[in-house]
Amino acid sequence: MSAPLPLRNIAIIAHVDHGKTTLVDQLFRQSGTFRDNQRIEERAMDSNDLEKERGITILAKCTSVEWNGTRINIVDTPGHADFGGEVERILSMVDGVILLVDSSEGAMPQTKFVTGKALSLGLRPIVVVNKIDRPDGRHSEVLDEVFDLFVGLEAEDEQLDFPVLYASGRNGYASEDPEAREGTLEPLFHKIVDHVPAPKVDVDGPFTFLATLLDRDNFMGRVLTGRVNSGTIRVNDPIRAIDADGKVIETGRASKLLAFRGLERVPVEEARAGDIVALAGLEKATVANTIADPSVTEALYAQPIDPPTLAMRFSVNDSPLAGREGDKVTSRMIRDRLMREAETNVAIRVTESADKDSFEVAGRGELQLGVLIETMRREGFELGISRPRVLFRTDEAGQRTEPYETVVIDVDDEYSGTVVEKMQRRKAELTDMRPSGAGKTRITFSAPSRGLIGYHGEFLSDTRGTGIMNRLFEKYDAHKGTIEGRQNGVLISNGTGEAVGYALNSLEDRGILFVKPQDKIYEGMIIGENAKPDDLEVNPMKSKQLTNFRSTGKDDAIRLTPPRIMTLEQAIAYIDDDEMVEVTPQSIRLRKAILDPNERKKASRKKEAA
Repeated sequence: MSAPLPLRNIAIIAHVDHGKTTLVDQLFRQSGTFRDNQRIEERAMDSNDLEKERGITILAKCTSVEWNGTRINIVDTPGHADFGGEVERILSMVDGVILLVDSSEGAMPQTKFVTGKALSLGLRPIVVVNKIDRPDGRHSEVLDEVFDLFVGLEAEDEQLDFPVLYASGRNGYASEDPEAREGTLEPLFHKIVDHVPAPKVDVDGPFTFLATLLDRDNFMGRVLTGRVNSGTIRVNDPIRAIDADGKVIETGRASKLLAFRGLERVPVEEARAGDIVALAGLEKATVANTIADPSVTEALYAQPIDPPTLAMRFSVNDSPLAGREGDKVTSRMIRDRLMREAETNVAIRVTESADKDSFEVAGRGELQLGVLIETMRREGFELGISRPRVLFRTDEAGQRTEPYETVVIDVDDEYSGTVVEKMQRRKAELTDMRPSGAGKTRITFSAPSRGLIGYHGEFLSDTRGTGIMNRLFEKYDAHKGTIEGRQNGVLISNGTGEAVGYALNSLEDRGILFVKPQDKIYEGMIIGENAKPDDLEVNPMKSKQLTNFRSTGKDDAIRLTPPRIMTLEQAIAYIDDDEMVEVTPQSIRLRKAILDPNERKKASRKKEAA
C-alpha cells in the first residue's frame, strides 16, 4: 500500500461574517480540489438550507485539500457563540488554528471565546487579517487588539509569537505585506505546513478514536467523526465504545470508514493515527465516547462542554387550528425528534414534563434554539413554544445566581445615548466605551441574560437597523432582581373565524396589528399590540351592518396599514410569560397560553394572590 501523505490538521476560527467559509472556498480552488471550470456554489461549505439563508455557519464541517504532497485537513467551525458546543469538541481534533479577523471590525466577542478554548489546549495560532482591501480597514490597530486579546487570555510566550498574514479571502490572495493587493494563497499554504505541527500520535499502539461529531445517515445509521488518536483501523475490524469512566457501552465492527476529500466523504479501507475520518457500525456510541480496539480499557480525555443557560418549553400544539398545516403533531413524534437532537447536539438538554405533553429544551441561546425550532417546522412539526427563561443556580453561600453575558455593541455615535439608557434599564453595567472610527462607537456591557431576551428587535429599531450587537456568555453572578419586561399589552381575539377588513380598520386606532384580512384566527389568539399597557379583548371578525342607506364616500375601499409580520426569533422574543408562539410549517401565530378568557382571569388572580 502507498505510504500515507504527511498530515496537518487545522481549524479555522473567527467571528460571524469575518470570511471563514469564503476563504475555504478559495483554498479548494487553489489546491486543485475543484477544477477551474467547475461550477461551485459560493460558500460551498455552508450546505445546510438555514446556513445558506442566514449566511452563517451552524454545523462544524470537515474537509481536506492536498498541497505539494501534504494533506491538510480543515475544519470550518461555527462563528456564533450559541453553537460554541460544536467548536469546543472540534478543537481537540486539530493541531493548529487559523484565527481570522476582519481588518475593520477586529477581535470580536466570539473570537475571544473560541481563541480562549484553543489557547488553553496549547494550540499555536496563525493570525490572518482578512478583508485587507476594505476601505475602512485598520490592520495595525486590529493586530494590537489581537495581541492584547492573547495576553488577556494568558497565552504562552510561543503562542504570542504568532505569524501574521494579510489576506482577501474573496479575491484569493495572502501576503506578509499589508499593502499587497494581488497574488495567491500560497503564503498561507506554506505557513500551515511550516507552522502547524504534524499530529502527535502513536502509530504503533492499539486503535483509539475520540468521537467529536455525530450525525445520522439513512443507509449507514450513526456516523461518528473524529481523529484517530493511535494505531490503525481497517473496515470490519472489531471495535468497542467506552465512556469517560472506562465503562463499555457497546461492541461492534467498523462497517464503513469515510475520509474527507474536498466536499465529499469518500470510503477508504483503512485509517491511520492522525487521520480525521468518519466511522459507522455502532448503534449507541455518541459524542465524547472513545471508540477503540477491544483491548483498550481507558478512555481518551474529552473536553468538557459549557452548560446550557437558557430553556424553552416545547409542547403539543393545542390551538383550534392544530393539525391543519403539519403532519407531525403528537407528543411522541416531538419527543423522538428532540431526543434525536440531544443525541447529536451535546449543547442541548431535553427534559420531559410530568404530563408527557411538553418538554423543556435547554440550550446556549435564543439563536441555537430558534434554529432547532425552524428546522423542526420545515420537517412538518407543529409546536407550541413558551417564552425563553434563563436557568438559575445557587452558589455555595446559598445565594441565587443567574447567567451574565458580555455584550459588545457597535453603533453610530448619534444612537449611543439611547442604547446606553435602554441597556441600563435592563440592569446592564457599562464596562467600556470608545470611538471605533467612521462616526461609530463601540460600547461593552456586562448584562444579565434575562434582560437581553427580546431586546434585539428594539435595538434594531432604536439604531435604524445600523447597530451591530454581539453577545457572549460571561459568568454566573448575583441575581439582579426584577427587570422590566414588555411595556405594551396585546390585542386578543374574542372569537374564532376569519379576520375582516372592516373590523381591522376600526382596530388600527388601538395599536399595531399582526394579522391581515382573511387570516384565520381563534379565541385567545394575539392579533396585535395594544397602544396601552393592558391587554384588550377585541372582535376582529365584525362585519359591516348592511342597510338601505348609502352616503357619499362611505363605501370607499378600506386602506389598512400593512401588519407587522414577525420572524420566528422576533415572535419568541416578543411574547410574555403567559403567552406562547404557535409554530407550524406555514404559520407563526402568537397566542395566550390559556385561550379561554375566564380561565385566564382565574389564573391571573391566582398568580397575584401567590
